Amino acid sequence: MDTYASVVVIGGGVMGTSIVYHLAAAGVRDVLLVERDELAAGSTSKAAGGVRAQFSDELNIRLGARSLEAFARFGQDIGQDIGLRRVGYLFLLSTPEEVASFEAGIRLQNALGVPSRLVDPAEARRLSPLIRTEGLLAAAFSPDDGHCTPEAVVHGYAAAARRHGVRILRHTAVTGIETRGGTITAVTTPLGRIRTGTVICAAGAWSRAVGAMVGVDLPVQPLRRQIAVTEPVPGLPPGLPMTIDFTSTLYFHAEGPGLLVGMSDPDERPGFATDPHDRWIPRLAAAMQHRAPTLLDLRRTGGWAGLYEVTPDHNALIGEATSVSRFLYATGFSGHGFLQGPAVGEVVRDLYLGRVPFVDVTPLSAGRFAADAPRPEVNRV
Repeated sequence: MDTYASVVVIGGGVMGTSIVYHLAAAGVRDVLLVERDELAAGSTSKAAGGVRAQFSDELNIRLGARSLEAFARFGQDIGQDIGLRRVGYLFLLSTPEEVASFEAGIRLQNALGVPSRLVDPAEARRLSPLIRTEGLLAAAFSPDDGHCTPEAVVHGYAAAARRHGVRILRHTAVTGIETRGGTITAVTTPLGRIRTGTVICAAGAWSRAVGAMVGVDLPVQPLRRQIAVTEPVPGLPPGLPMTIDFTSTLYFHAEGPGLLVGMSDPDERPGFATDPHDRWIPRLAAAMQHRAPTLLDLRRTGGWAGLYEVTPDHNALIGEATSVSRFLYATGFSGHGFLQGPAVGEVVRDLYLGRVPFVDVTPLSAGRFAADAPRPEVNRV
């Protein structure tokens, strides 16, 4: 293979497919996406599928809210059913510090048009009847949030992108990026060279290696996270929100007739391992016993492990490198990448075209760490 592309996007998850769709829909020709496995085979297919705008950082609120609008129109605009359920996100808060932090976040979210609110423990239990309220001080709830099916979003974007002329190469690894005089000239693969002047890295947990190909430090570490799926739950409320015990990070939402359950594991160390294990189960059981003891009676029927793409401040890397022309990136979302995929696709399209995006993502540049200007996100799971 010896081919040409005006833009090569590396990574076939939600970020890569959203970017190529938005580029092609804007009239950019000869767009090529390269994925080393199947589409959505990386972190996207392992995501819990939550979509929300309840963040502490204004940029994340705007990206989340914009994406919620796109998810709501997905069937009409893209032609794909993504199983969107706008049942809300419910953050359970157990310390005065958590309540104060979320109160500040709610004020900012409301100012930006997000209908989040603080609720008392009794209302929290009405919204999510599986919880117990002992030790609960309050909860944060937004009815606009919810969850949908990550793979459906990816395949919807990919099909729409193909209709606009995008070429997609699956099972094709990027082995190098050639430059001359600080300018990108080609991407190399086992199939041959792809001549191009622009590369966009949307490689998720594998992004650091891609950045290194052009001497750009993308400080992303892979971190295994696990999810369990339960047997059917009799009487499961149809409007059960995505429920998150913020102190322990235990979360659950409806998954078919059962529940999808997960939480973070502080003993997990960075690495690319994605084999499931049971070492997290005792901590998961303790969190359930404290906050949702009825979950302990449910039999596990499945589950999986996937990778978070974590940055030092648990916030995304979005921008364009200054040391080489033209290398753009959208990665390091630290657990909230899937839900921001639609909006980030718009932003990267505009950065490529030299337009002003709907939100200024300059503070999310990878250079913020060298400049000692981290931008931490508090509302993370």
